[in-house]
Amino acid sequence: MTPVSTKLPAMALALALGTAFTAMPAAAQSADKEKCFGVALKGKNDCAAGAGTTCAGTSKVDYQANAWSLVAKGSCVKTVSKTSGTGFGQLKEFKAAKMS
Repeated sequence: MTPVSTKLPAMALALALGTAFTAMPAAAQSADKEKCFGVALKGKNDCAAGAGTTCAGTSKVDYQANAWSLVAKGSCVKTVSKTSGTGFGQLKEFKAAKMS
């Protein structure tokens, strides 16, 4: 075996473990976050935004009513939204206001 071929499995293992440990903090952070609809700017929403969108970054307009972003738990209803009847973000999807 050449020196490169003996190091390859060790490098692959290190990469796999590094990836696994990198993903762990994101899961821990999601416990103190909540989905907030109607607060994302155009193209800045988080994944699974709703009808007409497929995943992160697919919202078509600022404050799209069915697009959500993860925000600190408890802050959604204090975050400005121009498409919400209350003027603030929503914890559940709501119908889009007409965007002129």
